[in-house]
Amino acid sequence: MQHQTRLRTDSILVGENKSYPVGAILAVQGVFSRLGLSEVFGKHKGRGRCLASLVEALVSYKLAENFSISKASLWINQSEMLGAFRLKPFEERTLFRVLETAGENREEIIHDIQGCLFDRFDFEHTNINLDWTSLVLYGDKCRFGKYGYSRDHRPDKRQLTLGLAELAHPINVPIGLTVNRGNMCDVRHFTDTYGQIRGRLRSGSRIVFDKGAHSKENVDYILADKMKYLTAKKTQRQRRHPNQKLPEKQGRMH
Repeated sequence: MQHQTRLRTDSILVGENKSYPVGAILAVQGVFSRLGLSEVFGKHKGRGRCLASLVEALVSYKLAENFSISKASLWINQSEMLGAFRLKPFEERTLFRVLETAGENREEIIHDIQGCLFDRFDFEHTNINLDWTSLVLYGDKCRFGKYGYSRDHRPDKRQLTLGLAELAHPINVPIGLTVNRGNMCDVRHFTDTYGQIRGRLRSGSRIVFDKGAHSKENVDYILADKMKYLTAKKTQRQRRHPNQKLPEKQGRMH
């Protein structure tokens, strides 16, 4: 076996060749075409720009590069990318307007995406996994930005809370996303997340969620829809009021 012990060239020169993530772009375009997502986003078109093509390009960028929105504008504005996504050159602020429009119409967009998924696929079940997390904000302009329990261990930063819903194994397809204030607890956020997808579930579906969202009201909500559920009960420490002091010794729970 031969080992390279020195460079093959005295100097490395920067070439003019460019490489593009063709696989990611074709995958995104294939999903948009197969599910009819262009129609989902296209009806929210504004200021003469094709919202569907901009979203398609932005999703491709996030899969390929995943840096800032400013760099996304530079990436998409390359002539090769503009041609691939059927776009004309645009300003950086255009992408911020795209995100703003998508955010303002998020409930309708998610409802329409759900429709595309359930119309296209005959899912073998509609058992659901629900979970909640938080997202740190580094600005102060978001009206949902509040101080709260930080999963990222950044209590010094404002945050958003996110609720996620996916069809359980072996499907594992996300079908729901809710966004709420950063100080909203999981018990209250549960109503939004479950309410967003409950109309798509068959009677008798199993709802799985962690004990952070467990409450009698939420369980009653599920049972009223004739669904099943799987969760864990909160311990005495978790149920107590934040200002309530625990006794010095705790007896064993049975």
